[in-house]
Amino acid sequence: MRIFSTLIVLLFMSGIFIFFSGSLQSDGQVPLPTETPPVTVKKQTNQALALSAEDQIGKTRYYDPAYVSLSYPGGDVDIERGVCSDVVIRALRQQGADLQQRVHQDMKTNFSSYPRIWGLKKPDTNIDHRRVPNLETYFKRHKMEQPVSLNARDYLPGDIVSWRLDNGLPHIGIVTDRYTREGRPLVVHNIGSGARAEDILFLWKINGHYRYFNN
Repeated sequence: MRIFSTLIVLLFMSGIFIFFSGSLQSDGQVPLPTETPPVTVKKQTNQALALSAEDQIGKTRYYDPAYVSLSYPGGDVDIERGVCSDVVIRALRQQGADLQQRVHQDMKTNFSSYPRIWGLKKPDTNIDHRRVPNLETYFKRHKMEQPVSLNARDYLPGDIVSWRLDNGLPHIGIVTDRYTREGRPLVVHNIGSGARAEDILFLWKINGHYRYFNN
């Protein structure tokens, strides 16, 4: 009986040894459980916004201010055409921010805070976000405003700048990370010949300076 009990213990102990020896790595260490790698989340940055604006160069080739019925949300006119505000709208969409939806939602609850230039009595998802004064209002209301200056160093890649042209019309564009020899950043805008990066930062009176992402 004692021999039989001893045999059972030996078999049991040898089973434990086989189990652990099979679990050992070549260096004699027990492997740790494999962890699931963390999910990488794309960080929205103003630098990325600048690149999204430049990505439109050569794609948006015409200036077309026509009123167009758009789907909602995410509606857009053909990439070949658009106005100055479409440069900003498309760049922000690539960074996950749909101005068509965000401006509309803000206007629904704060309609009286927006300009009454066009005689509208309610929001219009087809056009509201494509009007520069509405964008200026939205950026101000959401604390994105930056100081306006004549110092080129104050304007960083991805900053959104609005102007009043010599004829009083509003205009808007996005600052890039490319510079003139004098240190002025080029700006992507569309004023008649499609999306282009040009030295126009101080060409007209700056009306607004905005930084969309807080980084």
